Amino acid sequence: MKRLLQINPVLRTSTSTGRIMREIGEAAMSAGWESHMAYSRGRDGVMPCTSEIVPVGSLPDVAWHGLVTRLADRHGLASEHATRRFVERIREIRPDVVHIHNIHGYFLNYKILFDYLSKSGIPVVWTVHDCWLYTGHCYHYASVGCDKWKTGCGHCPQRLKFPASLWLDRSARNWIDKRQAFTSMPQDRLVMVTVSDWMRREMTGSFLGGYGFRVIHNGIDTDKFTVRDSSRVREMYGLGDRHIILGVAGIWSREKGLDDFMALQQRLGPDEVIVLVGVDAAQKRRLPDGIVGIARTDSADALAELYSAADVLVNPTWQDNYPTVNMESIACGTPVVTYRTGGSVESVTAGTGFVVEQGDVSGIMQAVRQIESSGKEVWREHCRRYALEHFRKQDRYADYVSLYEELTMNRRS
Repeated sequence: MKRLLQINPVLRTSTSTGRIMREIGEAAMSAGWESHMAYSRGRDGVMPCTSEIVPVGSLPDVAWHGLVTRLADRHGLASEHATRRFVERIREIRPDVVHIHNIHGYFLNYKILFDYLSKSGIPVVWTVHDCWLYTGHCYHYASVGCDKWKTGCGHCPQRLKFPASLWLDRSARNWIDKRQAFTSMPQDRLVMVTVSDWMRREMTGSFLGGYGFRVIHNGIDTDKFTVRDSSRVREMYGLGDRHIILGVAGIWSREKGLDDFMALQQRLGPDEVIVLVGVDAAQKRRLPDGIVGIARTDSADALAELYSAADVLVNPTWQDNYPTVNMESIACGTPVVTYRTGGSVESVTAGTGFVVEQGDVSGIMQAVRQIESSGKEVWREHCRRYALEHFRKQDRYADYVSLYEELTMNRRS
């Protein structure tokens, strides 16, 4: 039986990467693979799972790694002892494929890990969920328009952003260290999987541009995210029969478009209301009339009802790879209006919504009004059909299993 080992700091299903890793493991087991999943015990404790779990490190390890990150800007270069012990576990498991998701989670030393992987002969799949692996510090650079990552970082404009360094800026050294570690992998043993075409295009300009790339979009549960009755939601939040302009985010910030919603509110008519899901208590208190704030929910049923109730999902994000909220909304029959940002445009077609230029709040309002005037029923069926054709998570996980099979076949040959 072939063995798969996946690596990600978290396993929680309430996190997107944790849920994806768990469900890929289940898909692999259904295809006859043995599934192992490594994660940070210091961040997630002991996590029950259908796959064999491989806890890495401890709470003190994570705390030390966090201190090194905050003071020395050397994220990914602490946790030496925990990583060496993890490498020994990899030797014991003898995986046929190693699938990396994120390693920037205060739990692994990437130099030690890649020193082993580059010499092991094991094929490695690396799903790129953000930009950290090819920059000297940040996990995304689009909102500040920085392209230093192409030739070498330094004087990082986002030193205080995740993974924040409060004192030193070692982004130039980090960029060099990552390039040396990650490009030590033989090119026929590492496949970069990007979750959007945009990210693939970006990465071809990075120091990893010489490796093979595949694009496998993320998927969603289209059985849970489907057209629902919206009467309960309208009554619960006092929305009446007004047109609902929905915004959904795990954490609202300027980069996610919170300021743009504030500007949009000033253009609302009396028959329109904005509903923002994911606001914290302080943000909710600051919301003006015309915006209803709802705390973050991990309930797919509650979210599906909100998506179904809305006339349109507005996603004015300033940096994104392939946002899940777009897919979820479309699967619930609700069109999307988004900025021309990263991979956010890749799920929006002529039949599922509109794309406007970044910062064009008037353009958002024009698109919203066009959807309102045509009526939700004009969009619902096409959105739902498109979601079933393109967003089913089972299809995307099958793409991964096919890639594993391809890599193991190549290894045997």
